[in-house]
Amino acid sequence: MKGKRSQGRSLKAQKKAAVRASITFPPDLYEALEKTAQQKKVSLAWVVRDAAEKYVARTDVGENG
Repeated sequence: MKGKRSQGRSLKAQKKAAVRASITFPPDLYEALEKTAQQKKVSLAWVVRDAAEKYVARTDVGENG
């Protein structure tokens, strides 16, 4: 018997499904994030994820909190 197919997603995508969040920023912070993304040649979402990961690591909240 074959296993269930996951609507065309790869095995890697199935294991690492992301959670989508909607976030509201003050205009000045949003502009700073956009500028940072442009300078680094990455997406604004990447900048926000990177900052969030660094914040969690720094505050030691991660999986242990």
